[in-house]
Amino acid sequence: MFEVVIGLEVHTQLNTNTKLFCSCPTSFNHKQNTNTCPTCLALPGALPVFNKEVLHKSIMLGTAIDATINKTSYFDRKSYFYPDSPSAYQITQLYTPVVEHGALKINFEDGSHKIIRINRAHIEADAGKNIHDGDISKVDLNRAGTPLLEIVSEPDMRSSEEVVLYLKKLHSIVRYLDISDANMQEGSFRVDVNVSIRPKGDEKLYTRVEIKNINSFKFIQKAIEVEVARQVEAWEDGVYDEEIFQETRLFDQVKQETRSMRGKEEAADYRYFPEPDLLKVVVTDEMMEEFSDIPELPDEKMARFIKDYGMNDYNASVVTSSLEMAHFFESMMEKGITAKNALTWLTVELQARLKGELNISNSPVDAKKLGFLVSRIEDKTISGKAAKEVLDYLMQNDVDVDSVIDTLGLKQVSDTGAIDAMIDEILVANPEKVEQYKGGKDKLFGFFVGQVMKASKGSANPQAVNELLKAKLG
Repeated sequence: MFEVVIGLEVHTQLNTNTKLFCSCPTSFNHKQNTNTCPTCLALPGALPVFNKEVLHKSIMLGTAIDATINKTSYFDRKSYFYPDSPSAYQITQLYTPVVEHGALKINFEDGSHKIIRINRAHIEADAGKNIHDGDISKVDLNRAGTPLLEIVSEPDMRSSEEVVLYLKKLHSIVRYLDISDANMQEGSFRVDVNVSIRPKGDEKLYTRVEIKNINSFKFIQKAIEVEVARQVEAWEDGVYDEEIFQETRLFDQVKQETRSMRGKEEAADYRYFPEPDLLKVVVTDEMMEEFSDIPELPDEKMARFIKDYGMNDYNASVVTSSLEMAHFFESMMEKGITAKNALTWLTVELQARLKGELNISNSPVDAKKLGFLVSRIEDKTISGKAAKEVLDYLMQNDVDVDSVIDTLGLKQVSDTGAIDAMIDEILVANPEKVEQYKGGKDKLFGFFVGQVMKASKGSANPQAVNELLKAKLG
């Protein structure tokens, strides 16, 4: 039996207006090579100037993960020769990062939890982007110099499940702090996974393999499972030392396999040395006080929802899993509805209708409209069944809730006189069943309810129907 050992490096693009060391914008979709200047192109004589907002966002993250914020940190130069790096080096923080020794708690479905240690979060400049077009490769340097926080965990994770829980929690924290849009498809939240195996009970760390450039939680989980199977097979076949060596691999989503990309460099290969063009970064007491003032985080919001709305842990974790979901729920609650119904209509009914490109952020039905729809169920204007028809209509048409109810004729009849008349007609039309019911065949009560609902085309208030029928049938 083997134990899996996994550590992660998460590169988070910070959502500053300008780059790390120059005033070029960090916009994502601009024409290639237009957001550049002598500094981010590394032209001779151009000098970097540190963006203070990057320090602000770094301290916010450090506070959120209960880490040490170093009052003094330094930049280092990491040398490597790639086409997307015009300077042939990267400015980063190797020896003294701004944030280190943090922790993040992940929660399991059974109610247990685990603490994952975070070694460090250091500031560095992003590279540009290589674009491969047939036999031609192009380089877009718009991204070169965009500020990154590289968040490095300890090798504390023991399964792909733990990895996904950690990443989703970290992704959520970054979004709650609003320090990054964390868009995985656009490369704002990139994950490198370091995987190794060892016999159960062995404390030694064996050869780790790095898997790079995976852009979804689903693919990260699959890539880990595929790589672990490859390493286990090599060990069991007695060829571990020949086939498993320190390297960087890519995950092929089509073939469901990892593939060698290049040998993994050691720190010495990068020829690190202190960055000569930048001063040390000093965090003053005033900065610490200002920058460590952070908004409510997922765990805090979850605890508040449990306390204020009487939710169980699972429902609270679902509705606080993303900032968008939590905001949606709280906006619904402003309509004065119950938390139970808000949860059901958000996490079950609406989510089931958000398919394809639709998600909670671009839902055709916003929080206020869905909250109002739920209020119409609670004030008995419409039934829950009718509300589903209204929601289906609203997904296709931008109109108000009450006009849909009127258009579809779904308003619930609570007028006891009108319901009374329907019941009388049905009882007169079914004398035999009335006698059978009075003779003890209680199951026929459902038949009478169904007939009234049919006669009213589903618009009769079910509670009123039940009460009036019981009275009439004695």
